[in-house]
Amino acid sequence: MSWTDAILAADRAAFLAVNGAHGEAADVWMTFLSEPLFWVPLYVLFLVLIKWRWGWRGLWLTVPVVAIMILCSDTGSVVLFKNTVQRLRPCHAPDLQGLVHLVNNHCGGKYGFISSHASNHFAMAVFMAGMLGGRPRWAAPLLLFWAALVAYSRIYLGAHYPGDVLAGALYGSLIGGLAFVLFRNIHQMVSER
Repeated sequence: MSWTDAILAADRAAFLAVNGAHGEAADVWMTFLSEPLFWVPLYVLFLVLIKWRWGWRGLWLTVPVVAIMILCSDTGSVVLFKNTVQRLRPCHAPDLQGLVHLVNNHCGGKYGFISSHASNHFAMAVFMAGMLGGRPRWAAPLLLFWAALVAYSRIYLGAHYPGDVLAGALYGSLIGGLAFVLFRNIHQMVSER
């Protein structure tokens, strides 16, 4: 067995372990965690925290930077990865038919590498960690835990393999870090005028 086959087999086994450990209450919670509208109050809190830390100017400069960040993390996850790699989601994989636990028969698009949920939430978590500047100390770990929980829900719900989520988390973290650097540079240029 080649090393790539070994990685794919481990990814499949890890997926089946996470997806197979399901229950009614967890089904409900994981569905909520995976729903972007569920997090709207948290996104509003992010805006309040940005205003508190950076002022009105920082808040207004954040809006276009976040739009670019989400465009890169969300569209990039599809155009650069899903449409290029074309790895079937576990719920579409012929060898897993009958083995995948789907909640409300929701599967998503045909391809799953990389997870857009993981990419978007890790981008936002890393960006917000930068925006908060390490204050309070528990903010960055909590933000990363939040993104990891959303990413985990995608495996649980049968939409992604763990490798899809891990690659999405790495890609999103890179995009979030670059977005924070962009914001900081723009904010500094505007402040010096």
